[in-house]
Amino acid sequence: MTSKTPPKGLKTILEFGPVLGFFAAYLLLKDRIFTIGGTEYAGFIVVTAGFIPVFLLATGVLWKVTGRLSPMQIVTAVLIVVFGGLSVWLNDERFFKMKPTLIYSLFGLALAIGLMRGESWLEKVMEGLMPLEHEGWLILTRRVMWMFFGLALANEVVWRLMETETWVYFKTFGLPVVIMAFFMTQARLIERYTIPEDKA
Repeated sequence: MTSKTPPKGLKTILEFGPVLGFFAAYLLLKDRIFTIGGTEYAGFIVVTAGFIPVFLLATGVLWKVTGRLSPMQIVTAVLIVVFGGLSVWLNDERFFKMKPTLIYSLFGLALAIGLMRGESWLEKVMEGLMPLEHEGWLILTRRVMWMFFGLALANEVVWRLMETETWVYFKTFGLPVVIMAFFMTQARLIERYTIPEDKA
C-alpha cells in the first residue's frame, strides 16, 4: 500500500489521542477499586485494559489513512499489547511501567547495531525526511541512540522509586518534552550537514 497524506491534524490526534486519553482516564479512576470476576483491580489496571484496544484502533486507523506504519510504531504496538496484557492478566502494574524501558532500549540497540555496520538506520526510518549528508546522519544517529538509552534509564528510575501518579505524568508529558527538546538542540547539526536543495 502506498503512503497517503492524512487530513491535517488527524495524524497527531491518532498518535497522541490514546496517550492523553489514558492520562485523563487514570486521573478519573486512579483511586477506585473494581471487582471483576471476584478479583479486585486498581484503577490503573482497568485504565490499562481500556488503553490497549483504543491504541490498537488508533494505530489501525493511522495505517488506513496514511497507508503505512513505521517499524517503531509496529514495535510499540506489539509491546503495548504484550506488557499491557501481562499487567492486566497478572494484575500487576509493573509490567506496563516497564514497557517504555524496553521500547527505548530496543530502539537504542537497533541504532547501535546499525552504527557498528557503518549505517544510519535512523535515516532509513525517517525515509529522507531530512536531506543530510551521511556523516551528519551518523552523528545524529549516535546522539539519538544515547538519548534512547538515557530515556530507558530515566523510566527505570521513575517507576521504581516514585509513585504511580508521578510515573503517569512523566510518561505522558515528561518523555515527549525531553524528546522534543533533544531534537531542538540538534538544529545546528542538521543545518551544518543539510544537503543543498540543488544537490538533494
